[in-house]
Amino acid sequence: MMKKIFFVAILLINSYMGIAQDLVQSGPMIGYSTMREALLWVQTTKAAEVHFVYFDTANPKKKYKTEKYTTEKQYGFVAKLIADEILPGKKYTYEVYVNGKKVKRNYPMEFQSQALWQWRTDPPEVNFAVGSCNYVNEERFDRPGKGYGSEYEIFESIHKKRPEFMLWLGDNTYLREPDWNTRTGFLHRYTHTRSLPEMQPLLASTHHYAIWDDHDFGPNNSDGSFWMKKTASEMFKLFWGNPNYDVIDKGGITGFFQWADLEFFLLDNRYYRTSNNNYTEKREMLGKDQIDWLINALASSRAPFKFIAVGGQFISSEAMYENHATFQNERNYLIKKIREAKIEGVVFLDGDRHHTGLSKMQESDSVYPLYDLTCSSLTAGAHYNKEALNVYKLEETLVGEHNFGMLNVSGPRKDRVLTINIFDKDGKELWTKKIKAQDLRYKSRRRR
Repeated sequence: MMKKIFFVAILLINSYMGIAQDLVQSGPMIGYSTMREALLWVQTTKAAEVHFVYFDTANPKKKYKTEKYTTEKQYGFVAKLIADEILPGKKYTYEVYVNGKKVKRNYPMEFQSQALWQWRTDPPEVNFAVGSCNYVNEERFDRPGKGYGSEYEIFESIHKKRPEFMLWLGDNTYLREPDWNTRTGFLHRYTHTRSLPEMQPLLASTHHYAIWDDHDFGPNNSDGSFWMKKTASEMFKLFWGNPNYDVIDKGGITGFFQWADLEFFLLDNRYYRTSNNNYTEKREMLGKDQIDWLINALASSRAPFKFIAVGGQFISSEAMYENHATFQNERNYLIKKIREAKIEGVVFLDGDRHHTGLSKMQESDSVYPLYDLTCSSLTAGAHYNKEALNVYKLEETLVGEHNFGMLNVSGPRKDRVLTINIFDKDGKELWTKKIKAQDLRYKSRRRR
């Protein structure tokens, strides 16, 4: 009799624990990291009380807790909580609790705080991933025929590279026709994409930052006239963990973050955009206010590499589809301002094109070359593009299959080197390129 009671009790406990596990819809995910706090994210299947427990991996006995938060349907049952008792340069293990019960996962759940290196040592080596265009099939809402998304194992390959963070370069999810007219549709699409099983280990132990492009903003080729753009902005901020948004106070997702001695300028190429077919007024993709903020922020930066992330390809002479060459006057204005302000170390990062390639533009011997890494596609349809009209392309870098980028910055403070590696879906290297910070300076300031 006692054995039977014990057996039933074990079943009840396991059943209850199983319910706790099942209450997690997607995540956990780690968002931004600083020296003193980090963002922790998780989504539940229904209203539930959530909190995180975390501890220094080297000192597991001393544990800290975030605040508790009860998820709500109107906010997609998402919880975003702050680990605010961390110290610089530490590795932390964390646990998720739903309704008081710990959620177990068979992969690491870890985050890190940024190092305090200034005035002490050279900046640390940095490794981060980039990619764009992530389509996750859902047959009942997709167009008839073969699914547009495939090879989701690419996220497992990124996870195996163990990047410190990943920068998503737009089209991180693909809104469909049933999605973009309602808040319900936005919540469904973001939830469906975020719940992809292959993505979960990467979400749990790599910090994530993001910008958007048209497909996670609204309809294909959408612009500033999109009637749901405020909802689009709300949903983006709900499902991502950037440290800030809307730094120009006009709506949208323009933001900024630092990692070690690197600085990242996150641009919004949709919220202010003129329609592709509207030639009756001044045509803008970014808008003067955003560009003026960018130039001012770049001018005050001392980072050896200043990464400008924007949804559409920037450095290309090929005015096709939705790249910045189709807004030639604004693109020329931005480049002119970068040169006039003597801003050094600029590298553009973008996606959208469903192929990968590196472009290099140098107007004269008196200026350093501007590089633009276009990295696409993660899982959406990929194709080889010769970029026949782009005179700035480095032809050996063109890739027409699913791929991602791993960027490494290493070396002493005054001699940093950026190494770009592009990998296929299985993590096999396709090409590599090194760029010295010294080579992204004006000649008068280069070390002799």
